[in-house]
Amino acid sequence: MFPLVDEEGNIIGAATRGECHNGSKPLHPVVHLHVFNSRGELYLQKRPEWKDIQPGKWDTAVGGHVDLGESVEQALRREVREELGITDFTPQQVTHYVFESARERELVFTYKTVYDGPVTPSDELDGGRFWPIEEICANLGKGVFTPNFEGEVEKVLSMKNEE
Repeated sequence: MFPLVDEEGNIIGAATRGECHNGSKPLHPVVHLHVFNSRGELYLQKRPEWKDIQPGKWDTAVGGHVDLGESVEQALRREVREELGITDFTPQQVTHYVFESARERELVFTYKTVYDGPVTPSDELDGGRFWPIEEICANLGKGVFTPNFEGEVEKVLSMKNEE
């Protein structure tokens, strides 16, 4: 079950994953973590072809739903551990915003961190790698990345040097 929220993140109900993704668009919270290394490169995950949303696209290093009864911070740490095997990191909140697609509406809580340790992508992903910022910029608008990532990458990159 996912919590349903208002645009400030206050819980106003609950729904199943299917209900949240069936086109009725109840607003539900998700977390994103952008992982930079000390060289300023940004880690991106590759979404597997079997995913129901944005298959085969490159995306934010970590993205996942907040479960009912879980805080945003708890969801962030759980998703980072599950998707990349990272447990020792310091998240810094970047922003939050509402993202809407044809299928769903999400309240996205976006964080960033700098991390140089091992990254072990789960079987849930089709791998991942660190991208130089120039390579990301050269591929924007070409269908390489998810719309979510393209929508927030400018904000994240503008804050990259604000440590």
